[in-house]
Amino acid sequence: MKLCRFANAEGQIRVGLMVDGMSMVDLTAAGVDRLETVLEQHDPRRFLEKLSANTITSHLLARVKLLAPVGRQEVWAAGVTYLRSKKARMEESDFSASAYDKVYDAARPERFFKALPEKVVAPGEAVGIRKDARWNVPEPELALVINSRGRVVGYTIGNDMSSRDIEGENLLYLPQAKVYHRSCAVGPWIVVGAGESEARNWGIQLHIRRKGQAVFEGETTIGQIKRPFDELAGFLFRSQVFPYGAVLLTGTGIVPPENFTLQADDLVRISVSGIGALENPVVEV
Repeated sequence: MKLCRFANAEGQIRVGLMVDGMSMVDLTAAGVDRLETVLEQHDPRRFLEKLSANTITSHLLARVKLLAPVGRQEVWAAGVTYLRSKKARMEESDFSASAYDKVYDAARPERFFKALPEKVVAPGEAVGIRKDARWNVPEPELALVINSRGRVVGYTIGNDMSSRDIEGENLLYLPQAKVYHRSCAVGPWIVVGAGESEARNWGIQLHIRRKGQAVFEGETTIGQIKRPFDELAGFLFRSQVFPYGAVLLTGTGIVPPENFTLQADDLVRISVSGIGALENPVVEV
């Protein structure tokens, strides 16, 4: 089941449930005005099934604006979870290569803060590339949606925009390479009811177009993520409190080559077979 946030024709923000690829039902009449109302349930899928049977207000997808499926949750990220990511980050930095090598096999994963909810870029809105960076890339990632009790209750798509030359210069520059205006996109909706074993069979693809032409394509599978999802969520919640839950990006296994960098007006499309597609144009910030 696909849970979403959207703005209706009057600009009112609503929580909806996708019925098919063309329409959604508005859950407002059922008392659902925040994502947490669903995500904090003991069984979110069953809760949604009951609501959808009694909810009659519907909207065509073409007549609403999809918002990022992030209400009051912070967005965090895990790194070096794919072998490909470890190799790429070692290649980009002689200074920090050993750190990336060690964290891939360490008991404690890398994790870092990515975005406040109000800074998350919605589907169709522009993601940013830094003016002071030479090597900017998207990082297509599965995002875990976690409730306030630390339980993984859904999945969505994330784009962890990164300035690889800044991070490669010095590991301590990672916040500047990763956390800036328009550096995090999430969407288009949250898939509820799928387990980890199902999600690990999904494929993830990255397509980048420039002036209508494909300039990069890559793919991998979610099953290549080294660490179990509960382990990643568990480390995020260690000595932390998330009263509204959190969204955790799980790392990337698709890395464009060194001679590729994003440009303004590029179009980035990330597809996950069990979820859908997140598409964003690029702007310089």
